[in-house]
Amino acid sequence: MSQTAFTAAPLIGRNEELARLTGVLERARGGAPGAVLLAGDAGVGKTRLLDEVAGQATRAGTTVVTGHCVDLGDVGLPYLPFTEILGVLAADERFTAVLAAHPAVDRLLGAGPDAAGGPDGRLRLFEDVAGLLADLAAVAPLLLVLEDLHWADQSSRDLLRFLLGRGVLHRPGGGVPGRRLALLASYRADDLHRRHPLRPLLAELVRLPGVERLELRPLPDPAVALLVRALEDRPLPDAVVHGIVARAEGNAFYAQELLAAADAGPLCAGEAGAPARTADGVPSGLADLLLIRVEQLSETAQQVLRTAAVAGRRVEHALLREAAGLPEDTLEAALREAVGHQLLLARDDGTYAFRHALTREAVYADLLPGERSRLHGGYARLLAARGRAPETAAERAHHARESHDLPEALAARLEAADHARRLGAPAEELRHLEAVLDLWPSVPASARPAGRELDRITLTLRASAAAAHAGEVHRAVSLTRAALAGVGEDTDDELAARVRYTLAGNLLTVDSLSAAFRYSSEALAMIPAEPPSRTWVWAAATHAAAARQVGEEETALRIGRQALRVAEELGMTAAQADLLISLANTEAGGRRSPQGRARLRQARDLARTARNAPVELRALFGLAMGAFEAGDLAECLPVVAEGLDRARRAGLLSSAYPLEMRYVQLVTLVTLGRWDECLRVAAEVAPALPAAGGAFATSPALLVELARGDESAAGRARALLRGPFDWMGTLVAGIVLTDSAVRRGDAAEAMERMREAVAALGDGTTRRPGVTVRLAALCLAAVADRAVEPRAAGGADEDPGRWVRAAEELVQAARATAEQDAEGGVQGPEGLAWLARAEAEWATVVSGPDPAAWERAVAAFGYGDVYEQARCRLRRARALLASDRPAEAAQELRPARETAARLGAAPLLEEIDTLIRRSRPGAGGDGPGAPPLTARERDVLGLLARGRSNRQIGEELFISGKTASVHVSNILAKLGAASRTEAVAVAYRRGLIAPEPASG
Repeated sequence: MSQTAFTAAPLIGRNEELARLTGVLERARGGAPGAVLLAGDAGVGKTRLLDEVAGQATRAGTTVVTGHCVDLGDVGLPYLPFTEILGVLAADERFTAVLAAHPAVDRLLGAGPDAAGGPDGRLRLFEDVAGLLADLAAVAPLLLVLEDLHWADQSSRDLLRFLLGRGVLHRPGGGVPGRRLALLASYRADDLHRRHPLRPLLAELVRLPGVERLELRPLPDPAVALLVRALEDRPLPDAVVHGIVARAEGNAFYAQELLAAADAGPLCAGEAGAPARTADGVPSGLADLLLIRVEQLSETAQQVLRTAAVAGRRVEHALLREAAGLPEDTLEAALREAVGHQLLLARDDGTYAFRHALTREAVYADLLPGERSRLHGGYARLLAARGRAPETAAERAHHARESHDLPEALAARLEAADHARRLGAPAEELRHLEAVLDLWPSVPASARPAGRELDRITLTLRASAAAAHAGEVHRAVSLTRAALAGVGEDTDDELAARVRYTLAGNLLTVDSLSAAFRYSSEALAMIPAEPPSRTWVWAAATHAAAARQVGEEETALRIGRQALRVAEELGMTAAQADLLISLANTEAGGRRSPQGRARLRQARDLARTARNAPVELRALFGLAMGAFEAGDLAECLPVVAEGLDRARRAGLLSSAYPLEMRYVQLVTLVTLGRWDECLRVAAEVAPALPAAGGAFATSPALLVELARGDESAAGRARALLRGPFDWMGTLVAGIVLTDSAVRRGDAAEAMERMREAVAALGDGTTRRPGVTVRLAALCLAAVADRAVEPRAAGGADEDPGRWVRAAEELVQAARATAEQDAEGGVQGPEGLAWLARAEAEWATVVSGPDPAAWERAVAAFGYGDVYEQARCRLRRARALLASDRPAEAAQELRPARETAARLGAAPLLEEIDTLIRRSRPGAGGDGPGAPPLTARERDVLGLLARGRSNRQIGEELFISGKTASVHVSNILAKLGAASRTEAVAVAYRRGLIAPEPASG
């Protein structure tokens, strides 16, 4: 076989995939950026396809840069593929001016100051990288290729999520030209086990506009045969080709390796089925074939390959020379041999890379245990001898651990954790700290790094903080519990108390309220109030917050006021702010009262003075919730914007209060009827949410989806109930599932969903969550309809009193909750509006539809909830029609219909239009008083006449199917038609549309 066969291998059987990728590139060159996630099993041909695309892109004038992710076991090198990409771009003179304007380059390449790192620099880093890529694409069309995404570190995954979700794929708008940028990322689909960290990210990315997923499936047998014959420059016997095809199973790399091994022995078909796998994941049959090729090299070249395999997929020439311990000329000869046999590739940057990751894995797996340990130790010493650069700490930790040098592995892991924290990579910091904790008992105390707070308990608390910053709140709880388990009799009381109140704070974050109160009680009991101490103040502050959450208001007030006096004496400004927040939430009137909000503003200012971002964010969240609960919706949104901006600058967007503020923002947008804005914001922020526990932040968008007729919203609501408990997600799920059942007229299911939600959100006693009044009012709509059915029909139910008793249970629950919710407070405008609706439904059950009761409900929702006010107007119109007051009913239906149409609430619009048609039988819509059709409605009407569905109408007019549905409902109402067919008939009679001429 010729030495150039592999490099000359043609691309076979991938025409469709190639056309799809080149289409993305062509659109990108035209200013429509796009991304493709290329999935496929190891060796199926992803790299070959990407090479072909990159070649075509280069010939078309596109700048192509590639970043590789590297497998270093459980060690992650933050931002490695992006660092590689920026290194290549930095060497291109065309981009010198652009790169100089973006400090992200120096930071990621290790030339920037450490001050650029830290938690508050992470978002700036992401935004700067996005800005850099946009500016580079303005100079020349740009193609980014990310290979082996399944090995990507957490920070690289987060940066990719940001770039695709909020960065480079978004059109600038405002007449600014589109970005000439495309991104192709490959990953091994067969490596993605159920808990692989890339899996949730992929699920998010494929939902983004501009992101596609392309699966590279095994080649069909005829294509493999063509490939095999094309690889060889001499004729091959059919038996050889058939044997390779049978064993390759559609995998192009397998086929190449089988052909390459042909000279080592006969090739014959193997048994059917997938190859067996060794412990390290390399197919055993393929590993044997790969090693046959390796064994064809000289012993020296094999030694160099084994040494290179320990370094990873790639290795610097100088580092390999030192690790191999060979003279330069001997090393070069061995490398030339390995490159000539297509086992290694020589890179322009002075590194060598295995041509395929499976080759490296097979060579590494074949090492003897002692040989593997020795080589890892050599790399660890060589890297350390170069200087303990922080960017090499993760590599040094990996090699030290694999060589069983546990003290060095521990020290390097700590360095790597510090480096990750400076880079603003909390997920990597957490992984390194967890490795430190794993190593800790295996390293003698005398060999551990010395320093302040370098004990197991304190390190565990640091790991829990990193977990919280990374959005892994339940992991933060687990780590703090582990710290508590390590507390013994010899542990300092202050540290033991700190562990307990930290655990209590983390438990509050995950809504484990009773446990939080228990641990905060224990913490406070461990530290005497006299003499005053900082530890006692923080323990008291945590206890005050926990006491309020479990209904112990008197305890919260007593401890909170006492601790506030001590904090003032000690000059603990941040603690003062934290205590003021708890008191504002607990004192009469709570956070929605003017006094409560004044306290919260004072707390915000104090926390800002103390530069304590977490406490400041807690104050801003309280201010936002207070404004919402008071019905001051216009004030709520600016406070949320302030809080999110502060969180962004502090690098804390994934922490608890910013996520809850995002939730409040979307709830407020829903309430105000700014539904399109709500959906847009939810779509924009979703990619940046923590993979675990962040879904609740955008869950209010489900309320819009359901109201617009998307019944699949119920399925997504159920997904919120899976996994660890989340209070806000459970609340939204309860509302959506209850309302969905009500819309279907299933009163029994609606009540069941309500009971489940109340039980999940309550405290297991007679105290009900505040949402009970809303859920009860929703259920009463379906129950009231069932209760009046027999009366209206003159018939009898199996149990005439069943629905009356159910309605009584619901209205009593609504009244009780309005008087005192789970936090002991009286409901605000929102709760009182739902109570008014519940009373109106109850009046229907008792004595029939009552227009006066519904008038009170309409007025109550006037505080700002436009959709629910429209729903109440519809119910009042029905009551008015039942009272033979059609003119007043029409007055209610007109604004209700305008609201439903503006919101795109198609189901509500359909109900309103149905009632309008029923209220004026025989009136038709073709009289002189009928409202005129708009130009867009005439377009829709013309397509209706051609039998088009809503989806087809949307496609032809470049609008959504939901918008088309609203236009159709408008047309039916204006024409007084009960169906699409009748609307077309009326339109023909009125001459609004003309019959199409007969063909032929």
